[in-house]
Amino acid sequence: MKRPVPREEEEEEERVLVSEQSWRPCPKARRRLRGCLEWVKRQLFRVGEDWYFLFILGILMAIISFMMDLLIFRLYEAHRWLYQEVGDVLVLKYLSWIIYPIVMATFSTGFSQSITPHSGGSGIPELKTILTGVVLEDYLAIKNFGAKVVGLTCTLAAGSTVFLGKVGPFVHLSTMAAVYLGKMRTSVMKEYENKFKQNEMLVAAQAVGVGTVFGAPISGVLFSIEVMSSHFAVRDYWRGFFAATCGAFMFRLLAHFWGAHLQNHALIVLHPPPPETIAAIFKSDLKIDFPFDLLETFFFAILGAVCGLLACAYLFCQRWLLAAVRENRLTAKLLATDKPVYTALVVLLLASITFPPGLGQLMASRLTMKEYLVSLFDNRTWGLLVPNTSSLADPPSKDPWGLWQEWCHPSATIFGTLAFFLMMKFWMLILATTLPLPAGYFMPVFIYGAAIGRLLGETVALLFPQGILSEGALHPIIPGGYALAGAAAFSGSVTHSISTALLVCEATGHLSHVLPVILAVLVANAITQKHQPSFYDGTIIVKKLPYLPRIRSRHMASYQVVVEEFMERRVVALAEGSGFEEVLAALDTSADAEYPVLESAGSLTLVGTVSRAQLVTFLQSHKHPQAPQGEKLPAPGTLGDNCTIEPIMFQLSPWTSLHQAHHLFELLKLQRIFVTRAGELVGAVSRAEVRGDTAGGA
Repeated sequence: MKRPVPREEEEEEERVLVSEQSWRPCPKARRRLRGCLEWVKRQLFRVGEDWYFLFILGILMAIISFMMDLLIFRLYEAHRWLYQEVGDVLVLKYLSWIIYPIVMATFSTGFSQSITPHSGGSGIPELKTILTGVVLEDYLAIKNFGAKVVGLTCTLAAGSTVFLGKVGPFVHLSTMAAVYLGKMRTSVMKEYENKFKQNEMLVAAQAVGVGTVFGAPISGVLFSIEVMSSHFAVRDYWRGFFAATCGAFMFRLLAHFWGAHLQNHALIVLHPPPPETIAAIFKSDLKIDFPFDLLETFFFAILGAVCGLLACAYLFCQRWLLAAVRENRLTAKLLATDKPVYTALVVLLLASITFPPGLGQLMASRLTMKEYLVSLFDNRTWGLLVPNTSSLADPPSKDPWGLWQEWCHPSATIFGTLAFFLMMKFWMLILATTLPLPAGYFMPVFIYGAAIGRLLGETVALLFPQGILSEGALHPIIPGGYALAGAAAFSGSVTHSISTALLVCEATGHLSHVLPVILAVLVANAITQKHQPSFYDGTIIVKKLPYLPRIRSRHMASYQVVVEEFMERRVVALAEGSGFEEVLAALDTSADAEYPVLESAGSLTLVGTVSRAQLVTFLQSHKHPQAPQGEKLPAPGTLGDNCTIEPIMFQLSPWTSLHQAHHLFELLKLQRIFVTRAGELVGAVSRAEVRGDTAGGA
């Protein structure tokens, strides 16, 4: 029988209906609009939401990169104006020269470190570790993004005095933006967060970081693959290219339309480009009919060897100093409690040495990072221009063709100033890498390599003043081509990458020297990769990050090392029939994330694994055998009855080689693999064992 509805309930229901209709009018129109929006959404996402995500990522990072450069330009121009306005009083000029970079670098350190201690450095070593499957959540937090943007802007505003770059931190910024946009997408699309999808977006974000800094999408993708990934999935190729192209194109467009406001700063075009074209990032004039002679390949090979040897020395000294600073009692205390003080002391030393009326006049210290490259890529021979110079202008020339005069000094030749620059910047660059502030280290080694190439090119031009005779004609030596090759060779050998050869071509818009550039890069890499880990791998070693280094040794003896020689033999295991006490003892003995499950207590046959979380739940939901009788918990059952036993996906044989095990850990991003013989558990191998044996075999 149906219960009669009270009058009060009918009135309440009628009031609710009236309220809903009054607040939501036109229900048919709203349904049609909602249907249209759903149709548009389906049509837009028919091609896949990845396209829109990557497009937004590329455009966003290009705008951030350009706005940072715009702000840095303004700050640097303020410093240059202050230095010129104080007049000829030497003390005031010295104070204006050193105080500005000290304030900028100290604020960068203090601000970024106060927000998160993970904002220092380039971030690439940590990203390499994350891509191997290790979770480092703090490095991708959104608060780190703001700290790195502000800190990096102040670092670069300190100018070439500190001699630091932008590439590494901007790659880190791109990955953090990709992670945050990925979380926004999952909330909008109402789907679960997919770790594999997140990894694909991180790979694309790395290419965006390089592409938007140099305006070079092709080499940006290749460089990010070489530096960041041990293995690369071809299906991610298009993501990297699409996102990097969007970012690089947007960056070039912004530089094209805003170039008149950024005439001298680091990574923007030097002068407003013609309205019908988009200029290269690093302006050069090397478009000649005969760029190099076949005989010059010998000198380019020598240049590659010199860059390789200097890169070995640089990497060894940098790794040693980074470890020494962490181990020294005084510097370790400063880095632990007073990082801004350490930064201020180091920048004070660097700024004092680069003071223009002092040693800085032999190092072209008034030039910005961009002006360094523009001057070094000059296609003219400086040795022929110096005798024709009557006087040197006080401020740096606004004309790119006059920047070479900063390398001239009345008491030294071009060769002397270039050699002094290389000698001083070698240790100054290494010292700057110890600063605990957001900074990149690729651009400094790029400029350093260009100076090496320029010095060798000027030397070859001195040896052959009339040029090299080929096919009955004399062809002049172009020192700027050697600077291109030196920049690519030294930076490529330091980072263990070949794509820097393409990077210099894309960034300068000059392809005629591509063959000798590649030759120099290959020779330099052949020397460096044999004797030293890359810059980022060396930093990983010093920081002791849980990263799996590659096996550098290719000796036949290294292929004879098998898993049985370094596996962990004492493995805490449980049987399917294990009870409360056995599970409790296993958890107390080991802190492993998962435990192997055997067929029975008397058998070593491996049947699967069980997670530590399930074992803890098992203990919490059952009564201890010795517990008081008053507790109302179920009697303890067995592990096999109460826990989900996961099947074993991968197993190793005791005779598996070190190279095979290393390849599996890298490719599948594994943390631990059990070793079985005829199905019976005999040991386990974790990343720690593989990493230790890899380091020993290297």
